[in-house]
Amino acid sequence: MFRLSAGTLGTGFLVFVVLIALTAPWFTPYNPLAQDLDHALQLPTLSHWLGTDDLGRDLLSRLMIGTRVSVAVGFGSAVLALLIGTAAGLIAGYQAGWLSATIMRISDVLLAFPAVLLAMLVATVLKAGIAGVILSIAIVSLPTFARLAQAVMLEQRHRTYVDAAIAFGASANYVIFRAVLPNVLAPLIVQAAFTIANAVLLEAGLSFLGLGIQPPNPSLGLMLQEARGYIRSDAWFGICPGVLLILIVLALNAAADTLGRLVDPRSATRGVRAVL
Repeated sequence: MFRLSAGTLGTGFLVFVVLIALTAPWFTPYNPLAQDLDHALQLPTLSHWLGTDDLGRDLLSRLMIGTRVSVAVGFGSAVLALLIGTAAGLIAGYQAGWLSATIMRISDVLLAFPAVLLAMLVATVLKAGIAGVILSIAIVSLPTFARLAQAVMLEQRHRTYVDAAIAFGASANYVIFRAVLPNVLAPLIVQAAFTIANAVLLEAGLSFLGLGIQPPNPSLGLMLQEARGYIRSDAWFGICPGVLLILIVLALNAAADTLGRLVDPRSATRGVRAVL
């Protein structure tokens, strides 16, 4: 009998979420910014499948656009942190000296701050908006990639293929990015998958605190913040974005676990968690 694993379900749900995010501007039932105070705080009806918020805006339309924001922030910040953090970590692991020490000390300083507080600080400096949120979360995620990349480089740099490349006169850039990088991508990609889940949560937290996406533009965290005052009288208003946020994060973690087992059944996921 065919059984669906958590990873399969998570991946399927993520594909659905990404499709919604990509097509949301063309398929939202209503304008997510259009207000209709005569129909505020409605429960689900045939006209509004998920009801309306405190300003009469369609919840389904706002959730679709809010999901688009979460996907953009999650993937954007993870890719940015992966590229910069991996490059810095590989260089630090290959070349001992002041450059390696500087990169690792900067990483230590960033790791010393709680992730949420550091994201709040950077987001405040960079001002609110999706670009500022992506950059702030990427900065928070950089040390993890740098540490992981340094660890795998230290493991690989004395391998025979590295010695052979150096013996043939290969440059440091060639050894790092052409010889070693393809052999260490597995744990880095798995870490990127976990980072996307963390980024989605951080974006929701920043938007909830007013440091992320600004109204009237929808985001899952901002919708939770708007629903905070109605949690006792109209709980449905906050349940929808909260449940969607939980499902997205659970799906991302399940997919990341499965990806870790696929790329390296013995050590990929285990190595990532050790660094965390």
